[in-house]
Amino acid sequence: MGKTSSRTGPPRKEGYIKKHNHSMNPNRSTENLKGVANPRSKSTINRLQMYRNFKAKRAKNGEMLQAAPFQGWVNSGTMARVEPNPKWFGNSRVIGQSALQKFQDELGTAIKDPYQVVMRATRLPVTLLNEKAKNARVHILDTEGFDKVFGPKKNRKRVNLKFRDVESLTETASTTQETYDNSKDHDLLRDDGGVKQATSEWIMGAGLSKRIWNELYKVIDSSDVVIQVLDARDPMGTRSPQLEAFLKEEKKHKHLIFILNKVDLIPNWVTQRWVAILSAEYPTIAFHASLNHPFGKGALINLLRQFGKLHDDKKQISVGLIGYPNVGKSSVINTLRSKKVCKVAPIAGETKVWQYITLMKKIFLIDCPGVVNAVGESDTDKVLKGVVRTELVENPDDYIPAVMERVRKEYLVKTYKIDDWDSPQDFLKKLAHKGGKLLKKGEPDYAIVARMVLNDWQRGKLPFYVPPAGFENPLSAKAVIETAPAADKVVITEAANGDVQVSGEIKKDDPNPFQIVQDFSQIRVVLDYNKEDNPFPTKEEKEAAMTRKKQKIEMKEANKNKSKYVAHDSDSSESDVASDDEDVRNDPIPSPVQKPQLKLTSKMRRRIEREQKRKKIGSNFYEVANVKNRSHRK
Repeated sequence: MGKTSSRTGPPRKEGYIKKHNHSMNPNRSTENLKGVANPRSKSTINRLQMYRNFKAKRAKNGEMLQAAPFQGWVNSGTMARVEPNPKWFGNSRVIGQSALQKFQDELGTAIKDPYQVVMRATRLPVTLLNEKAKNARVHILDTEGFDKVFGPKKNRKRVNLKFRDVESLTETASTTQETYDNSKDHDLLRDDGGVKQATSEWIMGAGLSKRIWNELYKVIDSSDVVIQVLDARDPMGTRSPQLEAFLKEEKKHKHLIFILNKVDLIPNWVTQRWVAILSAEYPTIAFHASLNHPFGKGALINLLRQFGKLHDDKKQISVGLIGYPNVGKSSVINTLRSKKVCKVAPIAGETKVWQYITLMKKIFLIDCPGVVNAVGESDTDKVLKGVVRTELVENPDDYIPAVMERVRKEYLVKTYKIDDWDSPQDFLKKLAHKGGKLLKKGEPDYAIVARMVLNDWQRGKLPFYVPPAGFENPLSAKAVIETAPAADKVVITEAANGDVQVSGEIKKDDPNPFQIVQDFSQIRVVLDYNKEDNPFPTKEEKEAAMTRKKQKIEMKEANKNKSKYVAHDSDSSESDVASDDEDVRNDPIPSPVQKPQLKLTSKMRRRIEREQKRKKIGSNFYEVANVKNRSHRK
């Protein structure tokens, strides 16, 4: 039989350090443990020991042999008493009214500021500070009777009134009466006569179904960070005030940021102004969703990493993308992953259900179907915002006048090569005749042509943007420099290839020193805006415009010299047919009137060869290569 030992006395002293590697040893090494993801902490071990040794060990006669872990070490039968000190019965913490008011103001400022996060909540009953707002709508006699405030049985020193005298009460009542708007009062009962306004077409109810909104609330509930994707052409029109109010009231612990997508369709100065306006409310990042030439990718990933470090207590965080249909939520996810992981299309409603995407080990992305505001949206707004698919609209030509009001005439002339028109109907008629979209007897097909124009509008082929408030007319470059904020911030400059460089200095008086400032000159604007819309283009935009002009000149020269190039080849082939006995010499005689032929560059020659090459499309494909019977011809 092996040796056994039993200890009846107290356990070992606290100074003794256990060296064994048992899981109940709080002093063991927690590094390089195989098969152990989360080793037990000291508090967990103490709790388990309490479960096991919650009773003291006693002898048969009741004498205590070993005390429980939570018991003291006094001898059995010792009388214990509390020291008679008045500190036990006094206030442990005393706070004055000024300190409480200061704390309330600072806490309210921190909660309302989107660039600040309350890391650790206080143990004080902060909800008592909001008691006034909680009981603001309650009748005062229901909460406090008249006899509790006035009379011999009153228990209040001061009457809780908002007004000091009758004059202030009268002034407040008159001001409220003047500013009252009957149309904005949602509590009024309005007589609709039993008739409810319905949508003119069934497709106009897109994004309003109960299923879509259920998907949205799933995404919000599962996300730690919520990203609202906005269309840079109309940021305020694609915002959802209802969702923002819901997050501010019901989900205060969730972070909300804005992504200004499709910045390649507007001038850089418009992007700069919109980012400055929206950044005052929430952190805003300019973004261009593209697998080859993205913009804002590095800045967004750095911001998400900061949120990941903010939640160190979580193994991973989830980032949900919400917004209107067709604003590019799935394209943003594909850009962050540099891979097509979500289905994308230039039409609304491609994403039907929510889906999880892994960005990195600690960050997950959640794609969400697009939702539309239930109120304040007309049919024209829904069509022009890309909420509905144009092929499902019954009368697409009804929305063409709104498109022509928003797009300048010179842009329509440049895009469709139509010089003049009298009305939107006349414009569609000329466009139908030019494109060959005709019905029987040569009648123009207005529906098809109108859908073509709406598709060009939704897909960003027509230059258009909503100017920021106060900047309907673009400022000059000098005015922009004068009104621009001081630099010397932490600037995150992002190049076209996605590389990120951090530069700049931090000023002590700057309230938001770590605000992300992007280099908008790196954005590749794909649309040609005139000088009125883009009065001060960047160096890159000027170079891109010069490159486009050179390409157009080269194409024109190639088309002019194409016939000369082909004629020269035919002459040479005829000379080869001549007999060898004849010595044919056709020396060219230069004429002073004829212009010298331009020397073709390699790029122009390749273009001519491509145009002369026979295309394998349609029925011509089988004339060149018999794909069906190629196995029999071996």
